[in-house]
Amino acid sequence: MKLLNCARTKVLLVVFVAAIVFGSGIARADFTMSEPVNLGPVINDSYDTQECDFSHDGLQLYFAVWNRPDGYGYDDLYVSERETLNSPWQEPVNLGPNVNSSGLEEQPSISGDGLELYFSCREDYILRVCTRASKDAPWDSPVKIGPPVGSNEPAMEIGSNDAWGPDISADGLELYFQSNRGGGYGSSDIWVTKRATKDDPWGEPVNLGPNVNTSANDGSPCISTDGLTLVCGETSDMRASTRRSTNEEWEPAVKLNISFPCKFFGPTLSPDNSTLYFNGSMTCGEYGYGAGDFWQVEFIPIVDFNSDEIVDLADLLIMIDNWDTDNSLCDIGPMPWGDGVVDIEDLKIFIKYWEQENMPQTTENGE
Repeated sequence: MKLLNCARTKVLLVVFVAAIVFGSGIARADFTMSEPVNLGPVINDSYDTQECDFSHDGLQLYFAVWNRPDGYGYDDLYVSERETLNSPWQEPVNLGPNVNSSGLEEQPSISGDGLELYFSCREDYILRVCTRASKDAPWDSPVKIGPPVGSNEPAMEIGSNDAWGPDISADGLELYFQSNRGGGYGSSDIWVTKRATKDDPWGEPVNLGPNVNTSANDGSPCISTDGLTLVCGETSDMRASTRRSTNEEWEPAVKLNISFPCKFFGPTLSPDNSTLYFNGSMTCGEYGYGAGDFWQVEFIPIVDFNSDEIVDLADLLIMIDNWDTDNSLCDIGPMPWGDGVVDIEDLKIFIKYWEQENMPQTTENGE
């Protein structure tokens, strides 16, 4: 591996000195989104894939498929694995009769430790959870999540305690879901229920409030691994909210500008927050492999802070001038929305893109 050139070394030294000298706030980073890319024919096929969720190491993808012939019902849950984050996905495997039934299992969410699997059941709109003793053990039969989170009886009327579209936080202590229950702001809202430990029962659900929910149909919540970003939305209207810590309120949601020719839904963040996955509906058949496919878009941070179409020392000096402030222009890390302060996390992202534009490219023989 070649040594860094002197100019870059000096630049890094300046920044690290600035990190010590300067000395907080909340902000939202500036970024663009790449063109959507289809996940390909191993995950997507002639059937209709539905909402997905990643294991927290990014090596497993859980999702639902409608009417696949190896299923146990009309809508079953599957998992696909890969050896590394850069490896191709392997053929999906049905989760089996302990998880799936003759009914409609969908919208899976896997816990951070991989030992709990939450999902929806469209037949009665009561959430289920399956558990297992270890990642290598089979799943136990699902258990319904009743009051105060959901109902004991089938529900789907306005004001009822229905629940669907679950997403479990990485620490397993917050469960986000969609519901028509009373006390909301629209036809359906996003709610959260919490518990002190994984052995405690779930508490009374709380509406996420008007910064997240609207007068429309709000659903498909996805909480980031750090718990500071929430992506949600229905029928091509995806929005994201951030918060400074897990103890603070959500900031007003911002719409994600995804360029996609058809209806899409079911947002899911990759474990490192760099990529957003979603489902393209059956109207997009000519663009994919089946009635509904998985697609992905990358978050691309804007590191050309002075808008001169190059990433150079001038941009780095702008970051230094804003070190330890809440200037959203330079708050680009962690991806994709920043963390409310310009610091070493932003420097890491900047250096990555600065290298792409300024460092000499090596040839096949390493020169």
